[in-house]
Amino acid sequence: MTTLLGLSGALRKASTNSALLRNAATVFAPDHYIAADLRFPLYDGDLEAESGLPDVVQTVASQIAQADAVIIATPEYNKSLSGVLKNALDWISRAEGNPWADKPVAIMSATAGRAGGERAQTALISCLVPFRPRLICGPEVLVAENRNAFDTEGTLTNERYMKALSDLMHRLKAAT
Repeated sequence: MTTLLGLSGALRKASTNSALLRNAATVFAPDHYIAADLRFPLYDGDLEAESGLPDVVQTVASQIAQADAVIIATPEYNKSLSGVLKNALDWISRAEGNPWADKPVAIMSATAGRAGGERAQTALISCLVPFRPRLICGPEVLVAENRNAFDTEGTLTNERYMKALSDLMHRLKAAT
C-alpha cells in the first residue's frame, strides 16, 4: 500500500497549489493520499518549552515519517516560499528524529507571476537540505499565471505543465 503525503504552502480553500497537489496525487495514483494540515501556531521556543510540540505538528511529522513519498507545493511570496510552509518546516524540525531522512520528495509551485515560483522552489530546496530527503530534482513544475492554468474544478489544463507534472510524479513513484 503506497501512501503519498501532500504539503501545501497555501491555506486558502481555493489555492492553486493545493489543486496542483491534488492533480499530482491523481497522476501518482497512490493507494492513499493525505493532505497535511499546516495550520500550525507560529514557531515560538517559549511555547515549545512550556507545552512541547503541538499535536498538529506531531501529527504531520508522523505522517511524513510514515509516507512512502511527499509532495510539496508552494506559492511564491516576496521571492521566497510562503511563511506557512517555512513555519511548518521550522516546527517539524523540532520533532523527535528526522522524519524527512531519505524520504523521496518532489516539489512544485503555482504562482500568479511569469516564473511560476522558481525562486520559491530554490528557497524551499535550501530549507529542505538539512533534513536530508531524497529530492527528485526535475522536471521542474513551475505553473505560471496560475489563474489561467486550472479549470473551475481545479484540474490542470495546460498540456506543458501536465506533462512536466506527469514526468515528475513518475520519477517520484520510481523512487519509492
